[in-house]
Amino acid sequence: MARGFTRIELDRYRDATVPDLIGDHCRLLFVGINPGLWTAATQTHFCHPSNRFYPALRLAGLIAWEVDTDIGMTDEQRRSLIGRGIGISNLVERATVRASELSRAELRAGGERLTKTISNVGPTVVAVAGVTAYRDAFGDRGAALGPQERRLGGASLWVVPNPSGLNAHETVDSLAGWYSRVAGAAGIV
Repeated sequence: MARGFTRIELDRYRDATVPDLIGDHCRLLFVGINPGLWTAATQTHFCHPSNRFYPALRLAGLIAWEVDTDIGMTDEQRRSLIGRGIGISNLVERATVRASELSRAELRAGGERLTKTISNVGPTVVAVAGVTAYRDAFGDRGAALGPQERRLGGASLWVVPNPSGLNAHETVDSLAGWYSRVAGAAGIV
């Protein structure tokens, strides 16, 4: 049975950070908005029982394992993801209960930081998870889901749906479809 965390335990992680998970040969960089408290507690990006990121990656055939949301990724799972050429970062580094706690200025600063990261890492494709956060971070009010015209630090840029359980418009199946498309664009099969 899942143990989970109490609200008091999670509150200790407010404003904590989760380091980027990026290897030397990153071809596909997924970018979240910012870590949630559960993510900060487990030090695993997109880690929350209701988040559909890892189930969608698995359905898309990009990973063969499940993440235990009580403990987060194992070191072996981290190595496996990096070994596939997949990395994970965030627009904003600090953990919050909800992304709506972030200011537009924080998102814009996060976009600038991310651009530098991408220039240093050199992925083939960057997939930002969340169209509203992307619009705020990069000042592109007309952006829609899918490939973008602009490149970011030399990488092809996509906006994919946010896998949070709060996003009722998407399912594990629909997210897996998006993840398959960006993986294909990055040359990951």
